[in-house]
Amino acid sequence: MPNNLVLGDCHTHLDQYDAADMAEILERAKESRVTFAVCAGTTIESTRACIELAESYGPLYAGIGIHPMEARDQVTDRVYAELETLAKSSPKVVCISEVGLDYLPESPDHQTQDQVFRQHIRLARSLKKPIIFHSRDSHPQVLQILRDERAGEVGGAMHYFQADEATAREAIDCGFFISLARPLTRLEEIQAVAKVIPLENIVLETDAAPQPFKKYRTNWTEPRHVLSVAETLAEIKEISLEEVAQVTTRNLTRLLGLEHLTGASA
Repeated sequence: MPNNLVLGDCHTHLDQYDAADMAEILERAKESRVTFAVCAGTTIESTRACIELAESYGPLYAGIGIHPMEARDQVTDRVYAELETLAKSSPKVVCISEVGLDYLPESPDHQTQDQVFRQHIRLARSLKKPIIFHSRDSHPQVLQILRDERAGEVGGAMHYFQADEATAREAIDCGFFISLARPLTRLEEIQAVAKVIPLENIVLETDAAPQPFKKYRTNWTEPRHVLSVAETLAEIKEISLEEVAQVTTRNLTRLLGLEHLTGASA
């Protein structure tokens, strides 16, 4: 593995891990050339925890947001103000995340999700911060809201991409990157999309969170697994790992305003 490789993780939930594990998680990431990661909020409380983690660990940055599966109540003026205050509370807050729509049968009311998502987009535009969005069984509705709310003015990424080529191209047309995670390493349908989407439109992530349903702790997804996603993408595109790392990390640092991490120019 090249010594000069620099990778970043666009989306994690490291706040859900035991705090005592964090130093080792970040050391394993560093060994796999993953030098920074974004910890995405899912509630007000989770957002606070992500900011605290980012303030405590240099490689970590924070996203603020209410996950669609937590969007049981509309964003009132008070909640909006609280989110805005959190977003301004630290220079380590780099995006609005995790927000979006989720239309699983057990998900909250769709109208409530719609209002919550739109309010986060308005906040993102107000603060000029990118949006890392979630979409499950809701791609047409998510993309319509992104257009309605002019979300492309700040851009962002379609988190944990699992869709077809047409959806990927529509998200790109809306001004968003496609964020690829570990499903790329095993699902042929995602590999087929990744092969034809330009590298200039791709960022990488893990969506890392505790996975107690797995038999062995060593199999839990962590930021270190960005490396395997990058290796798979290099194989699919028949290009070098170095090129994948250089371009996808540059995409991510420019998106988040973290160019100083790689020396990439805006």
